[in-house]
Amino acid sequence: MLLLFKNLAFTVLVPGSVAVYLPRMLARGEAVDSPLALAASIAAFTLGGAVYAWCLWDFAIHGRGTPAPIDAPKQLVLRGLYRCVRNPMYVGVLTVILGWVIRFQEGRLAAYGLTVAICFHLFIVLYEEPHLTRLFGAQYEEYRGTVGRWLPRPPRNAGS
Repeated sequence: MLLLFKNLAFTVLVPGSVAVYLPRMLARGEAVDSPLALAASIAAFTLGGAVYAWCLWDFAIHGRGTPAPIDAPKQLVLRGLYRCVRNPMYVGVLTVILGWVIRFQEGRLAAYGLTVAICFHLFIVLYEEPHLTRLFGAQYEEYRGTVGRWLPRPPRNAGS
């Protein structure tokens, strides 16, 4: 029960702030009055939220931890979306921000999304990857060599 509470609290405070509260505050104008923009933004919100929720589930159930660096999973999570890319939770958050950009079509939201993406990338490269290498050693190095950071890698042929 405590793990559930910690995951929910982190989600509301950190991704909730980054992907929901701050973009909504930045969106000063009216939403674009277009059924296509509405549908695309709802799709981005739904997809991003589902990706984040799936990853949160895997962190809690299989990693026995939270996305918070101070209470990270005790085991390296290599299942679910983590088989496709190493950072699907960040991709989910960025997809939700993309939903705001589509819905409001404001430059400040696009700039915010780009800034968040750069900050995520720097955090991953400068802190998270070295930390995971120290924590999980060869297991993480092998994972890092086979799974892309942001985009899925094409499968390798056994005969190549």
